Amino acid sequence: MKDTGWIAAAEFVRHPSMVGSAFPASARMVRRMLAPLDWSNIKVLVEYGPGSGRSTFEMLRRMRPDAQLIAIETSQAFAAKLREQCDDPRLVVVEGSARDVRRHIGAEVSGRADCILTGLPFSTLGEAEADIIMHETALALKPTGVLAAYQTRTAIRRLIERYFAQLRQGFEWCNIPPCHLYWAARPLSDVVLDRDLSAWQTW
Repeated sequence: MKDTGWIAAAEFVRHPSMVGSAFPASARMVRRMLAPLDWSNIKVLVEYGPGSGRSTFEMLRRMRPDAQLIAIETSQAFAAKLREQCDDPRLVVVEGSARDVRRHIGAEVSGRADCILTGLPFSTLGEAEADIIMHETALALKPTGVLAAYQTRTAIRRLIERYFAQLRQGFEWCNIPPCHLYWAARPLSDVVLDRDLSAWQTW
């Protein structure tokens, strides 16, 4: 993978609330984030904010030959660079929002995701937007699905505890900045999550 650090820095300056860090994720952090996942059973994988693509390429390396990775990116620059650097047919790069994850999945595959990985900065997204994204994430996952998240702050924990029944945590110092790591399982059912979100619709 070619160096895309300058793009990360530029996008962070342009959109600090949407880009988690001015620095690409460290290889060590990515390996630790992905290590607990059951790659033999992951067929549909989603990534929010692939950015420079470091996590993306490592996931492709671990994925099954018949698996599909849907990378959802709001930055046109990041999306274009990722398409340019990767011709793996298992990867689909979508320019759009994570709040539309179910629509993005439905456009590519049938069913739900086995795993969703995110580095989106939930601490700066705004309360309503962060809540909608986590709500949609829980609905987009299979009952056996897992959410894996790396964050510089801990704001996401409250949201995970609201929408998932099981949470495991870690911390990685070898990253700039250091990151909190979260693995969430057992997303709450559609019935539990079928609540009125009309108050958020103007966001």
